[in-house]
Amino acid sequence: MLHSLRRLLLVLLACALPLVVARAADPPAFEEGRDYVRLPTPMPPATPDKIEVIEFFSYTCPHCYDLDSTVQDWLKRKPENVTFVRVAVAFGASWEPSARAYYAAEALGVLDKLHQPLFDAIHRDKRRLGSEDELAAFFAEHGVDRDAFRKAYQSFQTETQLRRGNQLAQRYGVRGVPTVIVDGRYDVRSPRIFEVVDFLIAAKLAASRG
Repeated sequence: MLHSLRRLLLVLLACALPLVVARAADPPAFEEGRDYVRLPTPMPPATPDKIEVIEFFSYTCPHCYDLDSTVQDWLKRKPENVTFVRVAVAFGASWEPSARAYYAAEALGVLDKLHQPLFDAIHRDKRRLGSEDELAAFFAEHGVDRDAFRKAYQSFQTETQLRRGNQLAQRYGVRGVPTVIVDGRYDVRSPRIFEVVDFLIAAKLAASRG
């Protein structure tokens, strides 16, 4: 009798173990209204056949600086059918020089080279980079011709990008940075930003499969 009871317990444990493992492997449950909110007016992505993730940010924002390493890690593993867009915003006059620097670096083809050094210079090294002259000197230290930088910094293209970024932030109801928008529909509110991003992407893909 005792032997049979032990055998029954072992069978029950063996049956229960896969359920425990499956539950442990489940992704975290994120809730609408707490971890993310649905935007009242969804906006179509720039690339219709892909899921778009937008990060509104500023080089002057310490929270954006803290998040950036997570962004870089996520970019290494993001799905192929997901596009990532950074939008530098200027909610005030003091934000504008670094936002212009972002778009100038993009136009000059040096954004990948200077993105992290610019963040580090402002937040780690506590360097003053709040004017065109200071930024021109910084870019020159990294091999960018000063005149080329000034031309890009003051260009119509940069002006247009800056205005577009601010308008886009307004349309999405962005009130602070960093703000991450997924698929033109969801504003991520959780501190675990890119876990929620992955969750929403997975939900979108599952829905598209029917």
